Amino acid sequence: MADPISPSPVAPEAGMVPNTPGPERADLRPENIQDAVIRLAGNSQDGIQTAGAFLARLAGRSDQDVMTYMTIPATISGGPSIFQVRIGSGEVLSAGDEADFLVAFYQHSYQDHIGFVREGGVVLYDSDNVEPNFDDKRFVYVGVPITGLTVEALGGTAKDKGKNIFVLGLITKIFSLDVEKLKKIITEKFAGKNESIVNTALMAFQAGYAYPVGKVLTHQYQFEHIPKKAGARAQITMDGNQALAYGLIAAGVRYGAGYPITPWSSVMETLRRELPKYGGIFVQAEDELGAVSLALGFSYSGYLAVTGSAGPGISLKTEAIGWASMAEIPLIICNIQRGGPSTGLPTNVEQSDLHQAIYGGHGDSPRVVLAAKTVEDCFYIAIEAARIARKYSTPVFILSDTSLATRIEAFDEPDLSKLMVDPKPDLSPRQTFKPYPVDAITQHIPPGTRILDGKYPLLSGLEHDEMGHPTGSPKLHMVMTAKRRNKLRKLAEEIPLPEIYGDKEGDVLLVGWGSTYGPIHDAVKQARDHGEKVGAIHLRHIHPLPNGIEKIFANFKRIVVVEMNDQGVYGFGQLAIILRARYCEPKIESFTKTDGLTFRVKEILDGVFKGRSFAARKIPRDGAAIVHADTAPESVKSVREVVPQGVG
Repeated sequence: MADPISPSPVAPEAGMVPNTPGPERADLRPENIQDAVIRLAGNSQDGIQTAGAFLARLAGRSDQDVMTYMTIPATISGGPSIFQVRIGSGEVLSAGDEADFLVAFYQHSYQDHIGFVREGGVVLYDSDNVEPNFDDKRFVYVGVPITGLTVEALGGTAKDKGKNIFVLGLITKIFSLDVEKLKKIITEKFAGKNESIVNTALMAFQAGYAYPVGKVLTHQYQFEHIPKKAGARAQITMDGNQALAYGLIAAGVRYGAGYPITPWSSVMETLRRELPKYGGIFVQAEDELGAVSLALGFSYSGYLAVTGSAGPGISLKTEAIGWASMAEIPLIICNIQRGGPSTGLPTNVEQSDLHQAIYGGHGDSPRVVLAAKTVEDCFYIAIEAARIARKYSTPVFILSDTSLATRIEAFDEPDLSKLMVDPKPDLSPRQTFKPYPVDAITQHIPPGTRILDGKYPLLSGLEHDEMGHPTGSPKLHMVMTAKRRNKLRKLAEEIPLPEIYGDKEGDVLLVGWGSTYGPIHDAVKQARDHGEKVGAIHLRHIHPLPNGIEKIFANFKRIVVVEMNDQGVYGFGQLAIILRARYCEPKIESFTKTDGLTFRVKEILDGVFKGRSFAARKIPRDGAAIVHADTAPESVKSVREVVPQGVG
């Protein structure tokens, strides 16, 4: 297949590799592909997140796998932003290291992101604003006057508002996406707004779809359709914060309180909107301490409650979380991590709050810490957190992060008939009741429960005896401290060992937690394709750890913990420090980063296998595609097709 810019041939694996060779002439019959990475680069004011989310939701409704990645500026005034969508007909574990298709709205979009385009990929640019370097012949350049055509389609008063939807229409045509489904998604998005807004969006979409792509591209593409297995559940598409909120509802959480902070706020907004539909309420408190105190009041009443924040807000909640540990009140605390410390990087990703979650309290205040690994897992980990909080009468942290919070994935619709938990408290009478038995796990009962022997319990943040009466006894404090600690040891006995992905024994074991799940697994697959003996485990239950992990460690020569936080004074990331302390295993090492971006697969391979070249033998991604132009760069740049009259 000839490079349209250079006479030298392009290796199939250099670009998006088609399932079948493409013709050298213009042929707009759709060609099947299995996977493509599309990156939209512009400014946050351009609505590229909206356009990208439309693509992701369409993929989910079309039974395709999808994963997104976005960056947004931290300032209110906005600035450069991207939205990357990876759509595949098979399993998609990461958002993709490189883009097959870059849409550049501005010169800075082109300059900042051309390095992320794979060789042979397509650069679709707004020729009204961008002048590419055509001497760089690694890519296919397609110029479309996006700004001008949007203004022509919508009228001069609209300016360039709507060019994101114009581009959506253009991508829909190039990749043969379902037009009617997309129009429905657009209509649903703007439902409840002025009808003219919906009509304008549809006009912009139709204008982009009507653009004659045959003038600049020799191919259109369509994603292969893999029929779902008989009895398979329908797919749903959402981001991690939505999945977490709905998981909490399924878990029987009906009450909560919080205070706005990026990137937690959308969890709070979803719960505030949805909980009243289930007879509950979510309160926006005056500050973080007020929020956690309200949540504790809800839990004390017998209804397991939730509060949440990002790292700075969790710091402010710390005193009350310690009270929950001492009083043994069930509570769920969500920490949607961001870059820190202080205000730090409020819209970037980091995993630097792990030690805060486990140890961030005064005194010995044990708590459970869980970490979601995917958007789907955000839903299910909420159910697991609620189960543990109730069973062990303890505060439970759910750790997510900016990457999981904002990215969109498609997954099978949960079977709510089997998952929904009845939230009603058990008020059945008891003959007698000790709230803090030394030889058993505390089970909180709500006030109003009849105690037939007339001895009602007390709850207090002071150290207490078995009935909750305050005490200063040194001996009793030691006993109660051990009691609170030992219930976490009991929990560790019931936690299943993580599954090993890849080789069960060998040279390297990668260990991860949280949103690094996909890139780590893709890295293992690529390394094994190169003949490496490598496996991976991913930890959901981080404190306490499940028993028996040391048996997995024994089967590997190196154990590399991959995480997004600093290596610290002693050269180890936060989880690596915990694992080295727990297992006294000197072969545990760290690979960390703190650039505020998610891991790329190449970064993990380079960091773990230093000095090894994985680029020497390319691993072609199944069914990627190559798009090529049949016009020289100069003429492509000058193409300006007028949208037909009456479009929209």
